[in-house]
Amino acid sequence: MKRLENKIALVTGGSRGMGAAIVKRLAAEGATVVFTYVKGAAQATALVEELTAKGEQAAAIAADSADPKAVVAAVAHTVDAHGRIDILVNNAGTAVMKPFAEYTLEDYDHTMAVNTRAVFVGTQAALNHMGSGGRVITIGSCMADRVVGPYGTLYSMSKSALISFNKGLARDLGNRGITTNLVQPGPVDTDMNPADGPHADSQRQHIALGHYGKATDVADLVSFLAGPESGYINGSALTIDGGLNS
Repeated sequence: MKRLENKIALVTGGSRGMGAAIVKRLAAEGATVVFTYVKGAAQATALVEELTAKGEQAAAIAADSADPKAVVAAVAHTVDAHGRIDILVNNAGTAVMKPFAEYTLEDYDHTMAVNTRAVFVGTQAALNHMGSGGRVITIGSCMADRVVGPYGTLYSMSKSALISFNKGLARDLGNRGITTNLVQPGPVDTDMNPADGPHADSQRQHIALGHYGKATDVADLVSFLAGPESGYINGSALTIDGGLNS
């Protein structure tokens, strides 16, 4: 029997990058995975087809995490199809990187809507359908703890809120037997932050290991937190950054 067999997982922002790696890993471990996407319809369809061809269970839902109604609807769709949610991975995120003086109110509203409000709304909705042994896993950022360069003020602000959210949630959910943990990646080679991108060298110089991480590195950690072995890890922020914040 696979580690996550008979588990129902919902992953937000799962069509590409770290999200797609997480979807693949959870499905490979036996979970039935529903994931959301915004613009990548072709990528989402291709991912579902790839997994179903291997006999794994996956489905995609178009849902913009900037829209709270869409987030709630994605939860409802998952529950309607499968009856419950055992694992929630709040992965969807956005980043607007620019000098502080150039940020607009629209930048602020969108960033906080996707990176912070959607986590609050989606978690609240999912918990109505999650029982003992459930897992809430949120993808934050190592920039919540340390900002090593300019232009990340708004992004780091939005991710810092998740630290306190995670701690408070652990207190609220402990008596229900549900754990909640925060994964804080550093530079990971994705299309949002490619290892050969224009800002890669400036980030790489701060990483103790000297290289970017892979999306599968993050997926491995999420899979561990989703499984039975992590039952006593709760309210924790686990940084996976190659030593950037060391």
